Amino acid sequence: MLNKQPSHTNDQFKIIASETDLEIFDPPMCCPTGLCGPAIDQELLDVGEMIRQLQNDGYRVERYQMTTHPGKFTDNPEVMGLIREKQMAALPIIILHGKIITDGRYPSLSEIQEHIKRSN
Repeated sequence: MLNKQPSHTNDQFKIIASETDLEIFDPPMCCPTGLCGPAIDQELLDVGEMIRQLQNDGYRVERYQMTTHPGKFTDNPEVMGLIREKQMAALPIIILHGKIITDGRYPSLSEIQEHIKRSN
């Protein structure tokens, strides 16, 4: 499983873990999910379903695009290094617990689950 951390409470505050488990650095798209055009891209539909499944299982998933989250790209030297090396062919870049697990393609849910098992 991913790095799920329990909530902790004290007399005045409830502290909830906010670490992102999975980060997706998407290629440029017309909208945040890429599902806004007249033709549905099955791969992007599958990615959306994968994200929902991971979130339903309690994992925190964040998705970034260059146009709406440029700082997320520029603040990550590994992401920028891949983009410099491969240009837009590097995208999407998928990061699990701070480590790149794939670039240039979206992994399947089962592939991510395998990476999760190996990281535990």
